[in-house]
Amino acid sequence: MKVAIIGAGNMGGAIARGLAQGQLIKAAEITVANPTNGKLDALKVFNKDIQVTNSNQTAVDDADLVILAVKPWLMKEVISNLSLKPEKQLIASVASGITFSEYEQWISSSATIFRLMPNTAISQLQSMTLIASHNASPQQEAFMLNLLNEMGLAMLIPEKQMTPSTALASCGIAYVLKYIQAGMQAGVEMGIYPKDAMKMVAQSVKGAAELILANDTHPSIEIDKVTTPGGITIKGINELEHAGFSSAIIRAIKASSN
Repeated sequence: MKVAIIGAGNMGGAIARGLAQGQLIKAAEITVANPTNGKLDALKVFNKDIQVTNSNQTAVDDADLVILAVKPWLMKEVISNLSLKPEKQLIASVASGITFSEYEQWISSSATIFRLMPNTAISQLQSMTLIASHNASPQQEAFMLNLLNEMGLAMLIPEKQMTPSTALASCGIAYVLKYIQAGMQAGVEMGIYPKDAMKMVAQSVKGAAELILANDTHPSIEIDKVTTPGGITIKGINELEHAGFSSAIIRAIKASSN
């Protein structure tokens, strides 16, 4: 299957890198289009087999799957300047906030369209990727799930859940990174070298996530395992709550969904 990615920015470039590391799509079957060469050159350094071009149309001409990875305010213009084949091509967009009804107007009411929302960890094959589908068969949905599961964990959801789920999974990675940054700063204040502190906190976050995902457990259960009566962990947990930690996270995620 040939894949065209329109846009080589943070998300388009990350998707290209992720796809090139999977088993379902060969790097040589990926063509990335971008108006300037800097980011395309970086992709070629990453994997010389990835095809690059400055022409969006050249990228999509022979593609079976077209991934539109441009900013939402550019999407209509980009699509209007493309000659797509909706009867033959699967079309996927990573632009937030644009609905299937809008894509129907810009492309075709019969087009098979996917709305995708990965996060930038897709380049490390660790994305939480959200998928909503329109006019897709069960086989096409299964293909997209399999493709994106190679780059982390993918989940098929109704379109109406895309906005709040994006706040959790796509915006949410920034909140986790903010926690890592804060933990690192605390470590430095206590005399730990910055790089060492960063690794300690980042691995702790990774381990916590693996506990949840591998065991299908609940955060409260795992917290109870490390909060012994009178111990140091419960003191820190209580300080977080006194400072409004849980409330701040909830408010941040809800703000990102508006």
